[in-house]
Amino acid sequence: MKTGLFLLLLLFTEGAQAREAQFAGKFYPAEKARLAAFVDGALAAAAVKKPEGKVIAIVAPHAGYEFSGKVAGTAYKVIDASYDTVVILGTGHRLGVKGAALLASGFYKTPLGRVEIDEELSRALIKASPLFEDNPAAHEGEHSIEVQLPFLQRRLKKPFKLVAATLNTEDLGALKAIGAALAAAVKGKKVLIVVSTDFSHYPSHQLAPLSDKTMSLALESMDPALVWTTSRILLSKRLPGLETCACGLAALEAGMEAARLLGARSFKPLKYADSYDGAPAESDTSRVVGYLAGVFVTGTAAPAAAADAAQKKLLLKEARATIETALAGKALPAGLETDPFLNLPAAAFVTLTVNGALRGCVGTVEPALTLMDAVRYGAYSAAFNDHRFAPVKADELAKIKIEVSLLSRLAPVKAGDIKPGRDGVVAVNAGRSGLFLPQVWEQIPVKDDFLGELCEQKAGLPRACWKDPATRLYSFTVDAFKE
Repeated sequence: MKTGLFLLLLLFTEGAQAREAQFAGKFYPAEKARLAAFVDGALAAAAVKKPEGKVIAIVAPHAGYEFSGKVAGTAYKVIDASYDTVVILGTGHRLGVKGAALLASGFYKTPLGRVEIDEELSRALIKASPLFEDNPAAHEGEHSIEVQLPFLQRRLKKPFKLVAATLNTEDLGALKAIGAALAAAVKGKKVLIVVSTDFSHYPSHQLAPLSDKTMSLALESMDPALVWTTSRILLSKRLPGLETCACGLAALEAGMEAARLLGARSFKPLKYADSYDGAPAESDTSRVVGYLAGVFVTGTAAPAAAADAAQKKLLLKEARATIETALAGKALPAGLETDPFLNLPAAAFVTLTVNGALRGCVGTVEPALTLMDAVRYGAYSAAFNDHRFAPVKADELAKIKIEVSLLSRLAPVKAGDIKPGRDGVVAVNAGRSGLFLPQVWEQIPVKDDFLGELCEQKAGLPRACWKDPATRLYSFTVDAFKE
């Protein structure tokens, strides 16, 4: 009987991975009582109300507790008291992985005890998509999952199982597929998703919020592609010290997609700080890491971010200042704005007129620049690079009036569905393209004429190209405002 029991236990544990605590005494207290006291104190100090709607996923930092523990406590304060399984999407700092590297069996351990792996769900994910793999090596020496567990062990009122994954691929399509597979696997279950990520590394204490609050605002869009683009654009600004906008960007993208497919309609930021805020005596203001706590929740979707009156006034002022600066032979600004909305990716056109007559109009079709930079680019190019006109001279500037048009995302459209007076249109064929803003309907109100001029005048294509099945048409709307 004892021999049979031993064999049964041996079979049960074969292949199981014991992921012992590796960062106790480094990232968090090693003594059980001290660890429990710290976590309980961080949860108690979190002055935050649970947002309306069901919490589908949270975002929490994973740095040393003295630096980020209070921010993490804010995220865990708003979750339910029990879950059957917690899925932690962690950052893979050490080992590159193709998708999501799971610890598919065994357990994780902290000074507060063991957390068993949800082997059934882990195996189901591996079976559902080749992007999930059992890769215990990706969990060795990796802290991003381990440091989340003490908060869960103290916050939840009953034992839970764990799905542990590290991610770091830059393939957005793969990350959305990971999120979709995860959502399908946990739908209908009592599951919490935890996205483990820190944000900016390592700008100054003064610059970190410019990047971090822009990333937070991008998350509120619930659009993984916008978050991805935001990170790329912010990094292209080459802020001193900024090496990454979010070390867990891959986990963020997959987690957002899963949360969205599970019914989350908005992201709510709860608390922001950086490493200097958390531990000023042990930090340097010249080099910090940013931390954000937030939740993905069900309910009413947040309205899309739009420029308010003050922002529009500022954009018009900057468009004129851009032309003045260029005429004076000075360099244009290159940093980020204090208003995070102005740092989001955007497409914009700038139109110059003199006594109502066109004097230049240039812009961007895709959101490849920050909003402020898109306006600067449009203003400069309309003034000096519109091939239809001579470059603007200093004595003309006082007569010029400026209009800014902020473009929505392009959407494929059929000619019959284009709405005169409302839609801007892009036509693409044979490597050539042309764009008309909605304002052009004022001069060309008949749709056939509008589309014919778009093809012939703007795209350099046959006038009837809009009828050609090979021509791709896209529509967009604008938020236009002028001096």
